[in-house]
Amino acid sequence: MRVQVGDKAGIGGFIIAGSAPKHVIVRAIGPSLERFHLTGVLGDPVLELHGVSGFIPVLNDNWRDTQEMAIQATGLAPTHDLESAIDATLAPGAYTAVMKGKNNSSGVALVEVYDLGPSSGNLANISTRAFVDTGDNVVIAGVVLSDGAAPGKLILRGIGPSLAPNFFPANAVLANPTLELRDENGTLLVTNDDWQDNPIQAAEISAAGLAPSNSLESAIAASLPPGFYTVLLSGLNDGTGIGLVEIYNSN
Repeated sequence: MRVQVGDKAGIGGFIIAGSAPKHVIVRAIGPSLERFHLTGVLGDPVLELHGVSGFIPVLNDNWRDTQEMAIQATGLAPTHDLESAIDATLAPGAYTAVMKGKNNSSGVALVEVYDLGPSSGNLANISTRAFVDTGDNVVIAGVVLSDGAAPGKLILRGIGPSLAPNFFPANAVLANPTLELRDENGTLLVTNDDWQDNPIQAAEISAAGLAPSNSLESAIAASLPPGFYTVLLSGLNDGTGIGLVEIYNSN
C-alpha cells in the first residue's frame, strides 16, 4: 500500500478467534521492498499495535530497538534496520496494526502478520485499510495457506461505500471497489466488481454471514489449496479513495 499521513496511514487489522492466546509477529516493511524493483518506498516505517480492552499499545520504530533477540529467534527479522517488528503473544480479540512514516514521511510499504502458533487459536481475519490509488498504487493484500493443510475456505471482501459516513466522509471513500484474486504466479483466478453479480457466490458469502452491506462492494468465496495468494483492491474505472480489503478464514 502507499502509506500517507493522517487518515491515509496504512492500517492492518486481524482477529484471533478461539480461546487460546496466539503467538504472532507483526512487521512494517519499507526500504527492503526496493529489491523487488519498487520505487518510492517508505524509508522509515513506524509500527503501532492496538488491541482489545485493557491491551497496552505497543510502538516500534526500528526492529532492533527492544526485541532484537526474540525477533531474530523467529526467523522473521526484517532485512533492513529501519524496518519495524513486534513479537507478541495475544489473547483472542481484534487487533489493529497502524503503519506510518517517521516524521510524516510517505511511500509504498507492507504490513504483515505471521501466525507463529498455528496449533493454537485461529487467525480468523486479516485486513488492510489504505488509500486506494491507481496503477502501481492500488492496495495489495497477500495470504499464505500453510503447506500440508487442507484447502482453505476464504471469503475476500473489498469495502468502500459502507465506510461512510461513520468513519469517513462519503467523498473520501472508494465508491465502487473491485477485487482480483491471483496465485503466486500472478495468474488471475477470480475477479469481482459487485458482490451479488454471481448468485452462487452471493449465496455462499451470505451463508457465511459476510455479505457486504452495500451492493457496490465486492466479495469472493474461494476454496484454495496451500500456497501463496494475492488480492488486489482497486476502484472501478480508476476510481480512488479510502478502501478496505479483508480476508476471512471461513473453514
